[in-house]
Amino acid sequence: MGTATNTVPELRIAGPDDIDTIADIVAASFQHMSVIRWLVPNDQRRMPVTRAWYRLHIEHALTGAGQVIMTSDNTATAVWFDRTKPFHEPDDYANHLAELAGDDLPRFEHLDAQMDAHHPGAAHRHLLFLAALPNTWGQGSGSLLMNHTHHELDTDDVPAYLEATSEHNRRLYRRHGYTDMTPPVIPISDGIELYRMWRQPGTGPA
Repeated sequence: MGTATNTVPELRIAGPDDIDTIADIVAASFQHMSVIRWLVPNDQRRMPVTRAWYRLHIEHALTGAGQVIMTSDNTATAVWFDRTKPFHEPDDYANHLAELAGDDLPRFEHLDAQMDAHHPGAAHRHLLFLAALPNTWGQGSGSLLMNHTHHELDTDDVPAYLEATSEHNRRLYRRHGYTDMTPPVIPISDGIELYRMWRQPGTGPA
């Protein structure tokens, strides 16, 4: 009788043709998050509105502001922004955001303002989105994606930054060398927080 084996997916650098696939992965992965449920309270609007928002940032990363890595089976992705050089928002961001957010615009603006106010000033790479399709959770694709870019960052002596969305994710990132920053928390709303985390180059998985 044969023995089942887990196949480790290969990774690839995404391109402009992958934008919608990446947006679908992020949207499916993030729907359960408390911050996303707060951002768009309406259950019917949440998926299309937030997907359009993710897509805006994904396109920006793919057109010069960063890099996006994917698994070869298109089930997981990591969206990085390069903050080692001057960074700017997507072109005409305010108008695009107003158009996609509709009545939820004040919540999006508040989230953006809080994240900007707490963003570190030192040069780094920013892991904005780390996402996998829900039916692949627990299979190690997130760790695979992080390890790939962390190796590059270690070679170039570049730190990494992210905002963890839950205590569970916080523990995952700690295993990959991230530590809490000071202050550690970005307050969003009552009971909803993001966690500022920083990884020095050369810090391996625990």
